[in-house]
Amino acid sequence: MSAPEHPNNPAADVLIIGGGLSAALLAAQLLRQAGQRRVLVVEPRDELGRGEAYSATHLGHTLNGNAARMSVDPDNANDLSQWLDQHIAAGGWPESAAQGVPVTELFAPRGLFGVYVRQRLAEAQAVGAQQGSWLEHVQAEALDLAVDEQGVSVSLADGRTLRASRAVLATGMFAAARTPQRGDNAFNSACVDPWDIQAMRSIDPDGRVVIIGSGLTMVDAVVSLQAAGHRGPIEVFSRHGLLPHVRRQPPAWEDFLAADLSLRSPLQLLRALRNQCRLARQQGIDWQAPLDTVRVHIGRLWSQASERHKRQFVRHVRPWWESHHHRSPPPGAALLAQLIEAGRLRIHAASLQGVETGADCLPVVKLRFRGQTQVDRISADALINSTGIEYDWRRVARPLPQNLLQRRLIQPGPLALGIAANAQGAVQDGEGRYSSQLFAMGPPLRGLWWESTSVTDVALQAKALAQLLAGTGR
Repeated sequence: MSAPEHPNNPAADVLIIGGGLSAALLAAQLLRQAGQRRVLVVEPRDELGRGEAYSATHLGHTLNGNAARMSVDPDNANDLSQWLDQHIAAGGWPESAAQGVPVTELFAPRGLFGVYVRQRLAEAQAVGAQQGSWLEHVQAEALDLAVDEQGVSVSLADGRTLRASRAVLATGMFAAARTPQRGDNAFNSACVDPWDIQAMRSIDPDGRVVIIGSGLTMVDAVVSLQAAGHRGPIEVFSRHGLLPHVRRQPPAWEDFLAADLSLRSPLQLLRALRNQCRLARQQGIDWQAPLDTVRVHIGRLWSQASERHKRQFVRHVRPWWESHHHRSPPPGAALLAQLIEAGRLRIHAASLQGVETGADCLPVVKLRFRGQTQVDRISADALINSTGIEYDWRRVARPLPQNLLQRRLIQPGPLALGIAANAQGAVQDGEGRYSSQLFAMGPPLRGLWWESTSVTDVALQAKALAQLLAGTGR
């Protein structure tokens, strides 16, 4: 994805930091805007569009949404379904037949989804080239940036400095299992990567594996263990001991939130949603049907909630929201059910208190079980961190977040989730000023929108931000 040299004007119009889904969709939208545009994407990986989420290569690591929910085109909800239909017809992904469902209901491998994103980006590059726009992938890590009246300067790990009129923080998600934490790296250093099947093959096949965290990363970890040939016990620990529900395909349900704008607080929403789910069950309809109507209203509900209500939601409702809303793909859920029935996998409600190294150099996990005060020590043949995503940039021990926070070019977002910005994505600095040159999108805006990670969320943000940066937005 190299671009021609422009020695007389090396500055870009837009520089995007990060090269995963958020960056790829924003770049594609920018290239499709009318007019000539120079776009730089700074990303250490050798491919754009994959990022942390879609670099997985094992077919068992699937999307947690079916094809009809995962289009990268905000104007065509069937875009992924149509792409998959053509891809499968051409001989790609023959294993899809095993799911036994129509294309719209397929749960595609995340690596294949990365191929889809890259193809849509390449198509946008072709469109952009026709009008003189270009995209360059700068394969390096961004360490720091500076903002002045002329634009933005970005310092790279290889010593180079790039300039642009405006920059966008599209850093994606910091997976807790792969992100160094400030003040405590002992946990991750003792863990096996949840997606590294090759590393898992070195675990005693009959040994006990301890997994901390019971969300979707845990599902991936169990899939990886199965692929690696592990056949021993798996002990899963999380604070509330909740497993993600399996995602099903319920029938359509009336958008009850659109009909009642008086619902504002998380408690009001929870009560109304429980009532709707009760009504659905009484009619013999899957309770997931009412839940799925909430998605389009999340940003509005979260932004209008008070700080007190937000804190109440995070403290008391979040675990149940995560297990009900961020549901498991059917293949992964089926494997979990199989292992639980066989007695190989058990889920416990307990909080991690630390990790020690035993006499045999294997990890010993310190846990406090729910309702108890004493700390128990459990030995394991292997330990896996499946605690999900680290959204608090203050804890991310990487140069860019730490430098930006230290120099007050950014500030933590609401409840320390991501970074602060306005509804247009303009970043707020430590003095409370919104930048006209530095923007953010996707997971860094978790605190602003609560749900800012799904494909549909990111696709809509990319379209709106591209129009703003190109001067075509309203």
